Amino acid sequence: QVQLVESGGGMVQPGGSLRLTCVASGISFSVHSIYWYRQTPGTERELVAGIFRSGSTMYAVSVKGRFAISRDNAENTVYLQMNNLKPDDTTVYYCTAKRVNVYWGQGSQVTVSS
Repeated sequence: QVQLVESGGGMVQPGGSLRLTCVASGISFSVHSIYWYRQTPGTERELVAGIFRSGSTMYAVSVKGRFAISRDNAENTVYLQMNNLKPDDTTVYYCTAKRVNVYWGQGSQVTVSS
């Protein structure tokens, strides 16, 4: 059974930082590309960041320079370090693993508010 479990969300003031963690089980983690998406109900899902088998990364323009994605294959874990958070970053963040199939986590709420 494949599971992706996100954690690390919460509430933070503008300018603050959070680190999201996604732990995978049931898959060969190192051969999957891992992505973070975010989505507010009623809006389109937005790709935030991705990290590939090679370790190369990609970011949405809206988060480039503020967010950093990394992975630890030994721990089947991917991280999303989020710095200089803005109110517009408020939403639910989802971890996905893709190779042939696509697997989703349950989501982690991030709220940026003063």
